[in-house]
Amino acid sequence: MGSARYQKRKGARGMSAGGRSGLSTGISRGDCNIPLAASRSAQQFEGRVHKPFPGAPLGHGIGMHQASRLKQAGFSLLEIIIVTVLIGALVAFAASQVLSGGDRANYRIAEAQIQTLAQKIDQYQMDTGRLPNALQDLVVQPGDATGWLGPYARADDLVDPWKTPIEYRVPGDGRPFDLVSLGADRSPGGQSVNADIRFE
Repeated sequence: MGSARYQKRKGARGMSAGGRSGLSTGISRGDCNIPLAASRSAQQFEGRVHKPFPGAPLGHGIGMHQASRLKQAGFSLLEIIIVTVLIGALVAFAASQVLSGGDRANYRIAEAQIQTLAQKIDQYQMDTGRLPNALQDLVVQPGDATGWLGPYARADDLVDPWKTPIEYRVPGDGRPFDLVSLGADRSPGGQSVNADIRFE
């Protein structure tokens, strides 16, 4: 009897252990295998999101990434502003050089124009026997001029390259007449290309 009871107890224990083993095997190989894999994937994704590099504190990965992107955007905007300012400065410098070169050329043209206009006044004097009262007399015959064989000049010959009327004075300062271009600044006096250009 004692031996039979012992065998029954041993058998019951074996069945219990086998049942638990089978249940464990079923769980590991059965339906619970998918939830376990999903849990592992979620943990891996969480680690990638919250820990972009080893040693980074959890929960701060996204914030640091956004701050880095904002910082890069700020530097890009600053670079654009700097480039724009530099381009503006270069354009202004180039424009000043072009204008300065144009004024130097106009100054030489005005010098030649004054000399040519003086020769036309001399021709007018030779034909009429007197100096013109105004430069317009070189273009249109005045009513009291005899022997006029003009026109001696065109209307645009009476303005300098800066579109300022050439000044004509009779009598002149120590000479029969004066012809004066006011230069690039269109005002009396000045230096360089702004200096007055006079008939000498």
